[in-house]
Amino acid sequence: MRMSERVEWAAHCAVLLALLPDGRSLTAAQLAEYHGVPGPYLAKSLQALMQAGIVASRSGRSGGYRLARAADAVSLLDVFDAIEGEGAFFRCTEIRRRGPSRVAAARYTPVCGVAGAMWEAEQAWRASLARVNIADLAAGTVADAPPEAVAKGVRWLATVRVT
Repeated sequence: MRMSERVEWAAHCAVLLALLPDGRSLTAAQLAEYHGVPGPYLAKSLQALMQAGIVASRSGRSGGYRLARAADAVSLLDVFDAIEGEGAFFRCTEIRRRGPSRVAAARYTPVCGVAGAMWEAEQAWRASLARVNIADLAAGTVADAPPEAVAKGVRWLATVRVT
């Protein structure tokens, strides 16, 4: 499985928004600047987060994005699903029932070993992401970041108009 970089960008935006004081927001351009990513491309991720109810936006001069729910109520799986969709990663096409060794469909087990293993792995992966929330990631980001990076981030936030 390969996920798009939009998942990483969306997760980092959610973490940054979780660190803002209550009721405050940042514009898409500010979020793009902070993360050093292209604004128009990031805007697509923000729209997907908004459609999923993870972020809310306000239009106008004092507009911007903020978390729509408490940070501890948004999982990393919520972010992933908002960007990539909720469909299964593995799609079994039943190739075991093709070719020269095929037999009547009724002779096969309902699920082959390959599909079973893939679906079990995906379920474990999703469960792991569901256990991680944005509040925990925000706390870990601040704790794990080099102190000078945190100081620079705080100074940057002080120079931009946080609405």
